[in-house]
Amino acid sequence: MAQLEGYYFSAALSCTFLVSCLLFSAFSRALREPYMDEIFHLPQAQRYCEGHFSLSQWDPMITTLPGLYLLSVGVVKPASWIFGWSEHVVCSIGMLRFVNLLFSVGNFYLLYLLFRKVQPRHKAASSVQRILSTLTLAVFPTLYFFNFLYYTEAGSMFFTLFAYLMCLYGNHKTSALLGFCGFMFRQTNIIWAVFCAGNIIAQKLTEAWKTELQKKKEERLPPIKGPFSEFRKIFQFLLAYSMSFKNLSMLFLLTWPYILLMFLFCVFVVVNGGIVIGDRSSHEACLHFPQLFYFFSFTLFFSFPHLLSPSKIRAFLSLVWKRRIQFFVITLVSLFLVWKFTYAHKYLLADNRHYTFYVWKRVFQRYEIVKYLLVPIYIFAGWSIADSLKSKSIFWNLMFFICLLTVTVPQKLLEFRYFILPYIIYRLNIPLPPISRLVCELGCYAVVNFLTFYVFLNKTFQWPNSQDIQRFMW
Repeated sequence: MAQLEGYYFSAALSCTFLVSCLLFSAFSRALREPYMDEIFHLPQAQRYCEGHFSLSQWDPMITTLPGLYLLSVGVVKPASWIFGWSEHVVCSIGMLRFVNLLFSVGNFYLLYLLFRKVQPRHKAASSVQRILSTLTLAVFPTLYFFNFLYYTEAGSMFFTLFAYLMCLYGNHKTSALLGFCGFMFRQTNIIWAVFCAGNIIAQKLTEAWKTELQKKKEERLPPIKGPFSEFRKIFQFLLAYSMSFKNLSMLFLLTWPYILLMFLFCVFVVVNGGIVIGDRSSHEACLHFPQLFYFFSFTLFFSFPHLLSPSKIRAFLSLVWKRRIQFFVITLVSLFLVWKFTYAHKYLLADNRHYTFYVWKRVFQRYEIVKYLLVPIYIFAGWSIADSLKSKSIFWNLMFFICLLTVTVPQKLLEFRYFILPYIIYRLNIPLPPISRLVCELGCYAVVNFLTFYVFLNKTFQWPNSQDIQRFMW
């Protein structure tokens, strides 16, 4: 079975890379000039290729750190020495974009290794499920599209997944170093380094919680009753655990590489005067709580074979009826957050090249009441996501949702790219779905990819005051 799994994996990776190369060729023929954010990224990488690393050569419109450009130079420069290629060829648009295609191969392999580590291997069919799950996430539409452009998505995903894998294997110094590399691609990736530390903490808390429950069972203590009894028990446990110097010192010794990384991040924020470099006016942090609701909807849409079914809906409605007071409070809070904290970024309203422009215009802007009517869907999506993670411990869920909240809420701009990493982390940690659902999910992703690539390459348009060709994209 292990040998067969190796063959399946090799076949899946080879076929995916072959299709990606064909698509890359189509992209290269259609886009001979930088497009969208590439007008900032590509010239900056080319300056680095030419050896111009001074701050005076930095484009002030770039808001991320230079990890992508430094690594690109580290990949393409040796090619000029080995093959004798000219600087014009080595630092060309096509060569720099190809770096992301290499990252996509690395991401495929890392996803497979993570599925092997995260998911239990006790079923005969699990090898096929792991391969299908890997293939499905590797061609996840929002991520897969950016493998063909010179954006930070593929590299950011690579280092974050690598850091997570090393964390799961207990190599925390390596994990923190890889987390730093991910931070150099995108500053918000520091949250996923914290998530890696949270994995260690959640594991230790789970062990201590099981011991505490066993002790109470043996002592036959009366259970705490009430509508929020479980939360009160967990809160009391966390309070008692955190008051122990022995527990805190043990956690510090386990997580010190991540604490050091967080310290370096804080130094960066103080010295830089904020998390964003470059164009800060368009990337101001705010409390945009509906971003969490948009992520829930995004996840429900792309994981509908696992999250949406008649039995799920019946179970949700039954739970709502049993706990109607709690859900009434949740609904009121959600309506308030939508009312007071909904923002529309100027880019969202002005740039008609992104799908989010049309989602906002045709759903949210059409009628003011729509954003409130969607609240029950948000609540169902959030419940369904939490329900799919019930195999994980309460403390793992707590860490994940805190990181999710931290990485989504401060973003004022509604941008599907910002949901890629939390979605992949989520999808890695749900139990392996049946093969039929995986095939359905993969088929849907293939259809979405085909449509988005077809529209991007063939359905071009022009703005009234510009001769440039514009394209629709994520």
